[in-house]
Amino acid sequence: MPYTPCPRGHRDRGQAALEYLGFIPILIIVAMAAVQLGLIAYTAQQAGTAARAGARSASLDQGAGPACAAAVSDWLADGTDCGAAEGGDEVTVTATVDIPSIVPGWDFGPAHKTATMPIDH
Repeated sequence: MPYTPCPRGHRDRGQAALEYLGFIPILIIVAMAAVQLGLIAYTAQQAGTAARAGARSASLDQGAGPACAAAVSDWLADGTDCGAAEGGDEVTVTATVDIPSIVPGWDFGPAHKTATMPIDH
C-alpha cells in the first residue's frame, strides 16, 4: 500500500482548541481581578455614603450609628462601623466597611472614609 500524506489541516485539527484551553485560567484570573477591583471601589463608595449619613445624623443629635449602618447595602452592613467625634461646632464621623473578597484567603482589610458636618443647634 503506497504512502499518502495527510493534508496539513487534518494534522493540526484541535490545536486551536488546546491553545484556548490553556488560556482559560488566565482569563478567569483576569476576570476575578476585575470583579474584585469593582468590589473594592463599591465598598469605598459605600463607606463614603455611610460617613456622610452618620455625620448628618450626628449633627442633628440623633447618633451616628443607626444612620451609618442603614446607608450601606444590606450585604455590607454587618461589616460596618462608625465612630463620631465632636469638636466645637462640628462633628466628624469615620465609617469603616469591610471589603468583601471573592477569593478565599485574600484579605483587603476595611475601607475608611470620613465626613464632617456642622452641628445644627
